[in-house]
Amino acid sequence: MACLATGGRARCKRSACHWIATDRGVTVHLEMAPIKLRYTAKAPDEPRNVLLSTDHEPFRMSRTPNDAPFLPLPIAVATVSDSRTADNDTSGSYLREQLTAAGHRLADQVICKDDVYQLRALFSRWIADPEVQVVISTGGTGITGRDSTPEAITPLFDKAIDGFGELFRQISFEEIGASTVQSRAVAGIANGTLLFCLPGSTGACRTAWEQILQPQLDSRTRPCNFAQLIARFSER
Repeated sequence: MACLATGGRARCKRSACHWIATDRGVTVHLEMAPIKLRYTAKAPDEPRNVLLSTDHEPFRMSRTPNDAPFLPLPIAVATVSDSRTADNDTSGSYLREQLTAAGHRLADQVICKDDVYQLRALFSRWIADPEVQVVISTGGTGITGRDSTPEAITPLFDKAIDGFGELFRQISFEEIGASTVQSRAVAGIANGTLLFCLPGSTGACRTAWEQILQPQLDSRTRPCNFAQLIARFSER
């Protein structure tokens, strides 16, 4: 947390509390608990430019500790397709094999028709299930008439993770060039559950898993990762 102090006083942008700066530091009363803050003037004759920073752990940017343990996550996998079966679902099988090999647990696996309402019902069930922390789907993210995964799932998001689709297409561009523009891979958070919607090809699933999902679902990845933040998704 940081703010700019003026004339020895500073007002927190997030609340109505005021901080009083002295030559010994600054004290703020927040939620009935005083928090000591350091401040350093740029120069003795520039008292109006004072950076206030805190050593209070909850206010620091979330960073992965050097000794962070691996936290296995319960992950559900959905294959969105009108034609795939358990025998030829190569993308769903790939995701299952990779997540279990990484140490996570397969919470559920379903092949669902490319139908907005069936998809929304399936995802809603997983979102409401406390035993599912991550959902990964494959298929239905293209631009044909039957591709409807984004339309089905994005209305369920509490927050969109825009960077996922952006990063996926950036990486995919190196593999398939401008064709990546047809991908509508999306991700978001709903009821504290991470949702990732990948294209249907096994190659695209491999790209997403190896380059983004595997490291970001590993609680040891530095400087930060999705896994360490899951417990905070429902903060109010």
